[in-house]
Amino acid sequence: MSEINVVPYIDVMLVLLVIFMVTAPLFTQGVEVALPKVDSEPVDQAQLEDPLIVSMKADGALYVNLGPSEEGSRVTIDALEHQAAKVIAARSDVAVFLRADHRLDYGRVVEVMTALQRAGAMSVGLITEAP
Repeated sequence: MSEINVVPYIDVMLVLLVIFMVTAPLFTQGVEVALPKVDSEPVDQAQLEDPLIVSMKADGALYVNLGPSEEGSRVTIDALEHQAAKVIAARSDVAVFLRADHRLDYGRVVEVMTALQRAGAMSVGLITEAP
């Protein structure tokens, strides 16, 4: 017999496909934050290339990650300003986004936005979820 039976390979491939489809939603990036649910316009895909994302949890903890795939590292507000200034100085066109928990005090969010402005960010995008 000179033919290769590919049916077992197809079966294995389909099983792997199902496993990846089931486990893919379980992998979330960054810090778990309960975002506000509002209708908003989507961001340009060009801005999403390697952005500077600052996340604020409900307890006020700050996390910084550089790009969509990296896990955030916890920082203080002073360290945030210092790190953001270095990133913005190196890449002036970097997109800066803020993911803040909807239960946070407005004043705390403004403090972080002010620190990002002092670091040189021309604009700060707010990340929300669709309702």
